[in-house]
Amino acid sequence: MKDKTIDYVLRTTWLTVNKMYNEEASKFETTMATGFTLLSIDPDSGTPSTALGPKMGMEATSLSRILKTMEKRKLIERQPNPNDGRGVLIHLTDLGKEKRALSKEKVLIFNETIRKHISEEKMNHFYEVAETINEMVCNKKIYNNT
Repeated sequence: MKDKTIDYVLRTTWLTVNKMYNEEASKFETTMATGFTLLSIDPDSGTPSTALGPKMGMEATSLSRILKTMEKRKLIERQPNPNDGRGVLIHLTDLGKEKRALSKEKVLIFNETIRKHISEEKMNHFYEVAETINEMVCNKKIYNNT
């Protein structure tokens, strides 16, 4: 483990988690990306389409494809934003709310299981390290020598 780079560990861990979620989601005829999107939409008041990409850390083109698929599958509906005539709110349908509940359950099971096997102290260190990496990358402190 010593000679593996930080980005290698991050990437391979995420790919493993991603694969696990996709395998689980396939049992419910969906994908991890759809589940993540469902969890990012406010189930009561909807979410402005323009806020969804930044909230999820996704590019507009990738998100657009996911939303189009979700709309075809009757998981979401697009409605005019009453507070902004130019905007659109993404709302969950009843089926979307059901799939959202399943996604939330799976995420909570993952979190509970990990927490059972890793001490609170180690989890706190994990979050601190992840936050520092995010902050450094977002503020361009890696390649700008600042």
